[in-house]
Amino acid sequence: MSRQQTGRPLRVALVTGSYNFIADGVALTLNRLVGYLESQGVEVLVFTPVTRTPAFAHKGEVVPVPSAPLPLRPEYRLALGFPRAQRERMRAFAPDIIHVATPDFLGHQALKFGLALAIPVVASFHTRYETYLKYYGLDILRPTAERLLTQFYSACREVYVPSASMADVLRADVGAERIHLWQRGVDTVRFDPDRRSEAWRAGLGIRPDEVVLTFVSRLVREKRVSTVVEVLKRLTAAGVPHRGLFVGEGPERAALQSAASDAIFTGHLGGDDLPVAYASSDIFIFPSDTETFGSVTLEAMASGLPTICADATGSRSLVEPGVTGALLDPLDDAGFFREALALATDGELRARTGAAARARSLKFSWDEAMGGLLDRYRAVVAENDCVRLSGPVAA
Repeated sequence: MSRQQTGRPLRVALVTGSYNFIADGVALTLNRLVGYLESQGVEVLVFTPVTRTPAFAHKGEVVPVPSAPLPLRPEYRLALGFPRAQRERMRAFAPDIIHVATPDFLGHQALKFGLALAIPVVASFHTRYETYLKYYGLDILRPTAERLLTQFYSACREVYVPSASMADVLRADVGAERIHLWQRGVDTVRFDPDRRSEAWRAGLGIRPDEVVLTFVSRLVREKRVSTVVEVLKRLTAAGVPHRGLFVGEGPERAALQSAASDAIFTGHLGGDDLPVAYASSDIFIFPSDTETFGSVTLEAMASGLPTICADATGSRSLVEPGVTGALLDPLDDAGFFREALALATDGELRARTGAAARARSLKFSWDEAMGGLLDRYRAVVAENDCVRLSGPVAA
């Protein structure tokens, strides 16, 4: 019997490798999604690895799955599968749709489970895992990783990507008919230029004449944090008054603090501290070429900052070169320095570019983004119900 016949709410099973044990972009986005779905009367059950000490209070009901620390990156968890108890919990929940957010072993098992029961399985694309390998000396594995990822996404009913530039990459691999844009949003009330605080700057020892160049993200190799350090060194050599500000935690923090001893390291910031840190900065620099969207870039734009980013998927769908900031080859340290120097030495250019960035950020609404995804869920479920009513489904 279909959901429409019973009149019960839509049920969504979310399967993800990251949900509340670390406050990364994937986890925060998925928590926002679950909160939105429940506000719309949708029933949600989340299957995910957990830890004894969550990084933040999560949304919705969580079903823990077995996991272990990820080799080379122990702050993350590796799901070890989808055991019988968790499968039975999902079966009893009777989801109308299964949303897989991570193409790991758990994700593959959930996909197999859904296909066997004729439950539509969709996926959201958050992370370019294949691009991480080169930063850990494992680039030889990239062709295999790309093949496995393509097989996974090709087996899903639909794939939701966060940016048009990422959609362009995937269409050729998994088929244009599967790809749908699930654009992210930004809270433009929380992230606002008016949150700038000279007192906050002074509290960190920042002089009034110093231009603050800010990086916000996990402090990891794949974010190309070494480029930020190189830019700071060149600005020092050029005699430009400035301070580097690193917001976030990660395994590269100690090395960065040694290489950029004059920079400020705040660690992870949340609540009101994060928007104040953005707005109290002057330039946002983000050389990462592994992004699928770039939520931190959009938050910086909403905070009125000009943004200097890698010309890569995600960033190129946000930044308008010469208008809201600059896009550069991720290997072009000299180019990043050139753009930083121009902005650091020209207050009018910073103000004009930052205002344009703020204006562009206003086009990215969370409600529209989440509402659009819910519409896709309903369309997929309605199509699946029609197939079930029209005849038996082959196993």
